[in-house]
Amino acid sequence: MTTTTTITPAPTSGVSAPIDDFGLWLDSFLRPTVLIEVAALIACVLLAWGLSAALRQALGMRDERRSVLFGRRLFDGLLFPLLLLLLGYLARALLLKFLPVATFKVVIPVLIALVVIRFGVKVLQLAFASAPWVKVMERSISWLAWIAMVLWVSGLLPVVLAELDQITWKIGGSQISVRTLIEGALTAVAVLILALWISAAIETRLLRSAVGGDLSLRKAVSNATRAMLMFVGLIIALSAVGIDLTALSVLGGAIGVGIGFGLQKLASNYVSGFVILAERSMRIGDNVRVDNFEGRITDINARYTVIRSLTGRESIVPNELLIINRVENLSLADPKVWQSTVVSVAYESDVDVVTRLLEEAALSQDRVLKDPGPSVALSAFGADGLEFTLGYWIADPENGQLNLRSLVNRSILKSLRDNGIEIPYPQRVLHMKPPLSPTPSPTT
Repeated sequence: MTTTTTITPAPTSGVSAPIDDFGLWLDSFLRPTVLIEVAALIACVLLAWGLSAALRQALGMRDERRSVLFGRRLFDGLLFPLLLLLLGYLARALLLKFLPVATFKVVIPVLIALVVIRFGVKVLQLAFASAPWVKVMERSISWLAWIAMVLWVSGLLPVVLAELDQITWKIGGSQISVRTLIEGALTAVAVLILALWISAAIETRLLRSAVGGDLSLRKAVSNATRAMLMFVGLIIALSAVGIDLTALSVLGGAIGVGIGFGLQKLASNYVSGFVILAERSMRIGDNVRVDNFEGRITDINARYTVIRSLTGRESIVPNELLIINRVENLSLADPKVWQSTVVSVAYESDVDVVTRLLEEAALSQDRVLKDPGPSVALSAFGADGLEFTLGYWIADPENGQLNLRSLVNRSILKSLRDNGIEIPYPQRVLHMKPPLSPTPSPTT
């Protein structure tokens, strides 16, 4: 790669002209017609505010945080500045037919900068809600938009662009300037943000829909759509920067070799994630046991799956482990879970009465299913008493299993005490052997 840098100073007249125009523009604010422009601007603000409020009420927006157009307040979203920008263009076009404008020369760039900031910030908040770098990107977008607005209003933007266009270098057979690079980078960012907006809107619509497949299938479609849109956006962004896509074939081969060796585990996790979502062998909400860790699947991402136990702990499991290892899905075919508890009573107890009391104790809990109902079995003749096993079914294991077992055991204990049935203590029988009589010694 050969690099040639050429810096040509701009002519003096090119600098003085924007300054002179800027001075004439400042003088135009002293005209009486500025009051008419201010009145038109206030009317535009009130009209945009009313339209935004009417659209929010008509659409019945409940969760404004999941919307790019709306926010918690009317001016937090994209809709208000966008409507104000459109009304500002319309008002400026009408005023230009009767009088020269000065105020709208500032208002229009400010509104364009505000629309760009609102659009970029809201899309990033929607697509990457918990990412720590979102705040940095929001500030960067704001600074760039306001700096560009100041340069535009002051008339220095053409001068700066002309200076940047003079700094060039040659890459291969193409000539690239700093201006071309900056414009391509901004175009790439705009395309990627637009792709993120479309994918986030599709994801929100799919995950919020109550019909059309279960949650895991909609999650798979959402992930595939986002990946496809990001890939298309990346291709368009690279073309906008000026990178020859035919040169990426060598890079693609190198990436393929890297995946074959160093990145095979990472690639395997991504492929496994799509396989899990497509086969629906594990779904969001299922109760599973993986490597002695039991919990409920709360999220299935492209690379890993999040499992939350009843104690509040969360386990991040790579998707490859869910494919190659044995996984117990407690709610794959049926969400019902069977529980049991063992009770010992004295041998003198009536078996039929104990069986009835245990069934009633289980049915006294609302979470215990009536169909199939609980079952009681005389499971063993213990060393201290008769052992009964009470089994019952529940349909909501995510609400806890130990708490229900405790309630059933407490109900059993109360029923046995009220009916005078003894719960035996461990009994041990100690046999005492008599002391051995001394052996008479033989007489000699």
